Amino acid sequence: MEQHLDFFVMKYGYVGVFFSLALGVIGLPIPDEVLMTYTGYAVSRGVLQMPFAVLSAFLGAAAGITVSYLIASKWGLPLLLKVGPYLHLNPKKIESTQKLFAKYGTFLLIVGYFLPGVRHITAYLAGMSGMKYRVFAVFAYTGAFLWSITFLLLGRALEKEWFKVTVYVRHYGLTFLLIGGAIAIAWYLLVKYRQSVKT
Repeated sequence: MEQHLDFFVMKYGYVGVFFSLALGVIGLPIPDEVLMTYTGYAVSRGVLQMPFAVLSAFLGAAAGITVSYLIASKWGLPLLLKVGPYLHLNPKKIESTQKLFAKYGTFLLIVGYFLPGVRHITAYLAGMSGMKYRVFAVFAYTGAFLWSITFLLLGRALEKEWFKVTVYVRHYGLTFLLIGGAIAIAWYLLVKYRQSVKT
């Protein structure tokens, strides 16, 4: 795998990172975390520069989630259920993410990036729910930036052992979900508390 990624990064560079993440976030079977972590490793070797790597990763993720949001805003749930199986999004996964979105809404747009499978659905759910673009953009793009820089920094720090990140994501995805959910709930309660104090 490392040889293929090295060839890809060397040949397509920042443009390749951008388009790969854009298509991966939309739902195509592209190993996003693997690509970003390896890109971070490429930064540690001096093949890529960190500022441009962050920019291309962020813009790619932001572009992908924006396209998903716009598609859902126009065509909604019927389309997602129809094409979902081709994008590895089965009805059960869609339903479980809908429940999470109903509870945590905007915060899932941030936390969901770190959960494989979930980040591919959150933008669709935001679009289907009628969430205003300005609200969507604030949370979705914040999540895109945090997600991108996190895996790039991990790849740069781990260097030759960059691949360990993907193992952790697969094995501890549920833990990430619980931690993210706890953060989202705490944030939600804090916002509600501040609103009640003001009134």
